[in-house]
Amino acid sequence: MIILRLDRVMADRKISLNELSEKVGVSNVNLSKLKTGKVSAVRFSTLNAICKALRCQPGDILEFIDDDTET
Repeated sequence: MIILRLDRVMADRKISLNELSEKVGVSNVNLSKLKTGKVSAVRFSTLNAICKALRCQPGDILEFIDDDTET
């Protein structure tokens, strides 16, 4: 399972949803869905723009958790 950590990176960078929306060129609604993990896909162009605006790597925003392993 892929977990989106956009909210954490935004908090670390002290950037608001509105400010990121302006820098990335994506609507507040779509960024909000991305931030809350209510999306099933992300365009590479969007991911690229987010990483550029936040000065981060894709791995800072996306995290893989193996939900098939038993504990």
